[in-house]
Amino acid sequence: MPERNINFGSFGARGIKGHEAVARRLDALAGFIATPITQQRGLLARLHYLTRSDHARQAAREAGLAVTDRTLKAWLEGRRSPSKKNLQAIETAYRTVRRRNVARYLLARLNREGRGTRVEFHPLNQSQVPRPRQRVIEYRTLNVRHWDRIVQAWAADDDAALDDAWVNDVTMDLGSQWGEYEYVTTIGFAA
Repeated sequence: MPERNINFGSFGARGIKGHEAVARRLDALAGFIATPITQQRGLLARLHYLTRSDHARQAAREAGLAVTDRTLKAWLEGRRSPSKKNLQAIETAYRTVRRRNVARYLLARLNREGRGTRVEFHPLNQSQVPRPRQRVIEYRTLNVRHWDRIVQAWAADDDAALDDAWVNDVTMDLGSQWGEYEYVTTIGFAA
């Protein structure tokens, strides 16, 4: 069984780690607010999401948004604007709370009552690698039936746990060539 890549890209190959591609795809499925937080509309949308109920406010506080209710009210009414540090805290809290809220829904969609979801592995880009050093890497598909650890690590924003879950629960199922798919151009799946 191959080991993990240590010096990826030393001959010109380009790609991202598989777990990063999965996190991007899960983020896309989560449906984050598209308007940037630097615009008033994006800021208000995030603040409304974080303050719509007592449960949402508590989750925002647990996610690191440590401001008073009075300050939140002033931001919502437009009387004051948050500083750059607070804008970052709002964005981080919003993404954390949104991930927690959609994790259970995504997990049910991806597991599909044990049927799983087909995942497409698009191989890394070798266009800049000299011809004698290029490997033949094929486009592969795999049906992933157990998404629990992957979605849990994604929801917790734990990069190391997501990498471990992705490699051990999914990529190794590709067989002896699993090391070729540690880095990919993209990972595709629909839920």
